[in-house]
Amino acid sequence: MRRLFPVTDMTASDADREWSLDELADAYAYPEEASGRSWLRANMVSSLDGAGQHDGRSQPLSSETDMRIFGTLRGLADVVIAGAETVRSEGYRPARARDAFAARRAAAGQGPAPVIAVVTASLDLDFSLPLFAEPLVPTIVLTGALSDRERRAEAERAGAEVVIAGDGRGVEPERVVAALAERGLRRQLTEGGPRLLGQFVAAGVLDELCLALSPTMTAGGAQRIAGGPPVALPKRFAVASVLEQDGFLFTRYLRI
Repeated sequence: MRRLFPVTDMTASDADREWSLDELADAYAYPEEASGRSWLRANMVSSLDGAGQHDGRSQPLSSETDMRIFGTLRGLADVVIAGAETVRSEGYRPARARDAFAARRAAAGQGPAPVIAVVTASLDLDFSLPLFAEPLVPTIVLTGALSDRERRAEAERAGAEVVIAGDGRGVEPERVVAALAERGLRRQLTEGGPRLLGQFVAAGVLDELCLALSPTMTAGGAQRIAGGPPVALPKRFAVASVLEQDGFLFTRYLRI
C-alpha cells in the first residue's frame, strides 16, 4: 500500500508493505465533526470506464485490498445504509462483530457491530433471511408512509425496526439521515446502490465519497456509481487522500 496523497515522508520499505487494519482505520477515521452531527459517507467501486458494477454486482470490480477497506469502513460505522436492490443482488447478511475493531468501537461508545438499514419503497424483501431474522443488532427498514402496511407489519414480526422516512411510498434522503441520527447512528455509511447514492447526492446530504478506482475496463451499459435524475449544478468535492495497491486507487473526497 502506498499513500500518494497527501504527500508524506513515507520510506520505500513502508510503501511496499501491507497496512494493518489499525492503520487503515486511522486513515479512514471519521472526522471530529462526525461526533456531534450526522456524517454520511459512501463507499463505492468503479471501473476505469465508469461502470459501477459488472453483471449486476460490484464484486467483479473489487480486490482483496478493496474488501479489507470495505470491512474497515464497516468497522468504523454506526450504521450501514443500503437500497433494497443492493441487498437482494449482493446477498446482504447481518454485520458481524470483529475483534480487530472491538476496542475502537467501545472507546467511541458504539455497539459491537454496525446496524444495517435497508431503504425500500416496495418492501419486496425476504424477511425470513438472516439479515432480518438473525442480526446481532436489529435491522432497520426505512420506507415511506404510504408503503404497504402488511409488508411493514411482516418486517416487524421478523424482528426489524420499521422507520417511516417519507410521506409517499419512498423515502426522503434528508429524513433518512435525520431518522438514523436521532437513534444515535451518526457515523453513517452507504454502500449503494447507484439509485440510492444518486438520491443522497441530489439532496445534498452526502458528506464524503470513498471511491475505489478499479484498473479494469468493462464496456457495455453498466450503471455508474450514482444514478437518477441529474442535479441542477454539479456537486463539488475536494480530494482528501489517495492510496494505491496493485493498480487500484483508493480515494477519499469531502464535500466542499
